[in-house]
Amino acid sequence: MAGKTIARRRTPVASEDHPQAQDPADLLENILTQLEALLWVCHGENIDWCRGDGPKQLDNLLWLATDLARKAGELFQSNEKARRATAETLTPSRVKAEPP
Repeated sequence: MAGKTIARRRTPVASEDHPQAQDPADLLENILTQLEALLWVCHGENIDWCRGDGPKQLDNLLWLATDLARKAGELFQSNEKARRATAETLTPSRVKAEPP
């Protein structure tokens, strides 16, 4: 009789709640997997997206795009917060002029 097989995700995914809590080795593996998919797409000839490694590499490429979009959104939000804080500190507070 066949043994029990536990399926895991085809593409590693960082925890959205604690992305920094991941082990550095896992983060490195994730980045290398994404980079491999990107290089595979850029330099592969006659790529069959439906068979072989094609579906796996396409999943990894979409994962890379999603990851970059999420990080860019977070960076934009951080930049906006910093920009607003800087603008508030540089703008002199308005003092009401008393009528003569």
